[in-house]
Amino acid sequence: MSADRLQTELGYTFGDPELLRTALTHRSAVAEGVASESFERLEFLGDAVLDLVVADLLYVQYPGLAEGEMAKTRAAVVGEAPLAEVADAMGIGDAVILGVGEERTGGRSKPSILSDTLEAVIGAIYVEAGFAAAGEVVRRFWASRVAARVDHPGRFDYKSRLQEIVAVTGGRPDYVSHSEGPDHAKKFDVEVFVDGEVIGRGAGSSKKRAEQEAARLALEALGNA
Repeated sequence: MSADRLQTELGYTFGDPELLRTALTHRSAVAEGVASESFERLEFLGDAVLDLVVADLLYVQYPGLAEGEMAKTRAAVVGEAPLAEVADAMGIGDAVILGVGEERTGGRSKPSILSDTLEAVIGAIYVEAGFAAAGEVVRRFWASRVAARVDHPGRFDYKSRLQEIVAVTGGRPDYVSHSEGPDHAKKFDVEVFVDGEVIGRGAGSSKKRAEQEAARLALEALGNA
């Protein structure tokens, strides 16, 4: 039923249920023998599709936007936090297939898993129906986010916001990152320090995403979300 809800939210119904199942399968399920293939290859593809569709949207809809601002906008709206928000609204957390261990540690609500799974679902739509279908889904969920970022440039740039807030007291946020996993599927954990104290921790499939997540959580802790 959760997969049915997801397809309703997407506005797209998969002709191949097994392709959707693969797109929803976390590597923890494969490690525990629950499934034979994870979503990692589809995630890689979906990440590229998402980047291109958002870039195309920026190029067509905002002809006066400079290249540098286009790059910043795209980076802000396809980061882990906004991806996880979209995924959560779709109900991806209820649909993702996890191993028992990941289930017990709250994997259904982890931003890194939500964002990665959403990218995999976008990749799966591309595989089944092509770029136009995948682009239609992306535009439906991202057009308003792009517009908000263009109107309010700092809204989704959590690192810049955190730096501005901390600078008022003469401080500076420092980010310390750790990574694990093979090169094609690295996961990053980041802690952000101010005056030697950890004020936020984030995780993501790239160092930049993990840093933005750490900064976002730090802003929440400081009451500036």
